[in-house]
Amino acid sequence: MKNLIKAEIRRLLATRMWGGLLLAAILIGGGLMGAMAIVGPENFHPPMPGLDTETGVRAVLGILGYTAFVPAAAGALAMKSEYRHGTAAVTFLFAPRRGQVLAAKLATYGAAGLAYGMLLAGTAAAALFAVTAARGMDLGLPAGTVLVLLARIGLAMVVYLLIGVGMGALLRNQVAALCVVIGYLYMGEPLLMMIPGVNVLYPVLPGGATAALTDFTYLADAVSRELGTTAVSLLPPAAGALLLLGYALAAALVAVVLPMRRDVT
Repeated sequence: MKNLIKAEIRRLLATRMWGGLLLAAILIGGGLMGAMAIVGPENFHPPMPGLDTETGVRAVLGILGYTAFVPAAAGALAMKSEYRHGTAAVTFLFAPRRGQVLAAKLATYGAAGLAYGMLLAGTAAAALFAVTAARGMDLGLPAGTVLVLLARIGLAMVVYLLIGVGMGALLRNQVAALCVVIGYLYMGEPLLMMIPGVNVLYPVLPGGATAALTDFTYLADAVSRELGTTAVSLLPPAAGALLLLGYALAAALVAVVLPMRRDVT
């Protein structure tokens, strides 16, 4: 098993996609957070509370959670690429115990997702603290609380990468897998919040669980104000964390069971 993980890590580092994923973490974490802090959420359209308020800080941090389609798409692409280019057949030829191979892949993808999430959180923290210090502004939350919330967002990214891997195993077509992952996470869940009666499902979906984990209620509250409906009640942070763990385990199960039963050619 140890040798299989080493082989998967070498395979991972040999591709350009994972270097691009880490670059995306820096651009999204440091770049997006830095831009939002420079502009100031009070100058957004529509305006949001400023970074000198607790609501403003939580809202800006919560926006990072909506970039989760990036690691999810990377996970789906990684899973499908091996079957598309035929490298999976060679792998299973030299290591015929598919269960061990797939477990090694999941461990490697999980580590890649953790690297992405921590880099995203770290660069976001650096940008936020640097810009607010340069502006002479006191954040509406203690630095320790900000770091904890960013760490939660970083860990959530691991879950989304594994969800992408599971979707890549579920759908045979690479384009379809990418469209489903990106479309659902980027547009599907936000649209569900706008449909009365259906929006009650949002708290138990991946996006709702992430919002609960990071205590990001601003978007749900804003949607309810615009529609004149009752705001969706998110789960407690601990329940959100457990639900995300459940999604990660379900995605991992799909990623292992389906390739075990399918022809790789």
